[in-house]
Amino acid sequence: MKRWTLAVLVAGTTALSVLLDAQQAAAPDIILTNGKIITVDDRFSIAQAVAVRGDRIVAVGTTQDITRLAGPGTRRIDLRGRTVVPGMIDNHAHFQEEGAYWALELRFDGVDTRKQALELVRAKAAGKKPGEWVYNLGGWSPDQFTDNKKPFTRDELDKVAPNNPVFLQFTRSQQYLNSKAIETLGLEKMNQPWIERDTNGRATGITGVAGRNAIVDAAKFLDAPNGGRANLPMDVIVASQKVMLRDLAKAGLTASGGQCLWEDLYRQFQREGTASMRFFCFRTVTTGGRGAGALDKQIAELATLRYHDGDEWMDFSNYGERFPGGGGGDVIAPGPEPIASQEVWDAWGRFALAAAKASIPVQLHTVTEKAIDAQLDQLEKVNKQVNLRPLRWAFMHMEGVTLPQIERMKKLNLFIALNPRPVVSGGLLLRVQGDKGFAMPPMREIQDSGIMWGFGTDAFEVNQFRPFQMLYFAVTGKMVGGTVVNTHTVSREAALIAHTKSNAYLFFRENDLGSIQPGRFADLVVIDRDYLTVPAEQIKDITSVLTMVGGRVVYDAAAPATGTR
Repeated sequence: MKRWTLAVLVAGTTALSVLLDAQQAAAPDIILTNGKIITVDDRFSIAQAVAVRGDRIVAVGTTQDITRLAGPGTRRIDLRGRTVVPGMIDNHAHFQEEGAYWALELRFDGVDTRKQALELVRAKAAGKKPGEWVYNLGGWSPDQFTDNKKPFTRDELDKVAPNNPVFLQFTRSQQYLNSKAIETLGLEKMNQPWIERDTNGRATGITGVAGRNAIVDAAKFLDAPNGGRANLPMDVIVASQKVMLRDLAKAGLTASGGQCLWEDLYRQFQREGTASMRFFCFRTVTTGGRGAGALDKQIAELATLRYHDGDEWMDFSNYGERFPGGGGGDVIAPGPEPIASQEVWDAWGRFALAAAKASIPVQLHTVTEKAIDAQLDQLEKVNKQVNLRPLRWAFMHMEGVTLPQIERMKKLNLFIALNPRPVVSGGLLLRVQGDKGFAMPPMREIQDSGIMWGFGTDAFEVNQFRPFQMLYFAVTGKMVGGTVVNTHTVSREAALIAHTKSNAYLFFRENDLGSIQPGRFADLVVIDRDYLTVPAEQIKDITSVLTMVGGRVVYDAAAPATGTR
């Protein structure tokens, strides 16, 4: 397996030129010295210090050289040996959607014991009035608990929240409810097959995934369509989004891709000078419907779509995440995969050809081996008419990808945007797929192939959001809680590149983001332990001491918190 060479950045010809240019210009606004700067440049160089002027990095080098650049007004940050990494980029997540109710929802990101989870339920209920819902919308599984991996029972949830209905969603598998929730929803009187019952006919509190939407709609604790904007008071939404942004900055996240449901609000944050995360958004056709003429109307709309027309904070970078037509299943769904007809795949191919002719950058939802094959069949036909290589199209999710498919993708210059759900649902994946699941996704083979690839979480419903938890999974193969669920791991260097530099390329921002180099935006994270040398078991626990986006400090662990979960 290819290993990246770590080279100490010294004052060679190029570095000296950069320093001389910087000295002749105005002094930097900020310098960070006496640290270990993991630049993630082309050589994966290690430096000691970095200088920032405005929103850009102006020099990287030794502490001695960078210190000489400082002027009387330069802010000096002594790293005291701390490690600095580029700001983490998540290639696909649903943060703006989730941010509307981030502070209202109870989440189990990184929680690795059942005892701790139950105490969080207790604390959340204690802060609510009797009868108000305590709810969680996914991003976890009981398999992540080291002390007890069984589904939550009705009775144990009653003990920690006797006066509040509780709804906990195990990502696209089950939901767990207490007696108050069962009573509120009237489940005892219902006969739907997704309601689990004991031998006496009493509802156990466990419901199947088929009942998820019906329960949420009836409970009314969240007035938001799946994938849509939450209907909540605007002051609640604003406060919640800001709490989320602080949590993301603490985790080291500075940019993400996905749907931008609250563009107007985030533009407001920009105007206020409080924006702390960059968003690379989907832009898709809005024409819907089925039947004769629908696909033609959608194809016609493609020609009107524009990309890369935003700014450094929010830009529309990709079409995502599905084309009309096609089909596919899921690797965590039991039973045979539904097979789409050739007719619907050909419709998918028609749309793909139109998107390629319009030079539209694309990210495509692609999970199972059969669906990947069908999409590649169509794209290979498209490539005979339009060269796909310059477009940087990407397949996302990708747990089911195989080695022959990786080679086919490489010939088309496709990007693999991994969103590995086994980080939280590895136990479920292995129960469904058996030993085959240990190579879902085959990270090592993807890395060794030389294809461009990057990491994303697809948070919030199907995964946790913390990038260092993802890097822990990539390096150790362990899900939250420490169980090995993947044996096709990669090096620390390869994993870090996949969560930074590679994702910048996916969004056509490789000259702005993803590495610590002169000319790049000053998006960087000072972390509380050294990612390259800390014991692998501690990678998941790494957090930010200080996060900077565009040269502005957006999180400082030494500063008092302004919001709570």
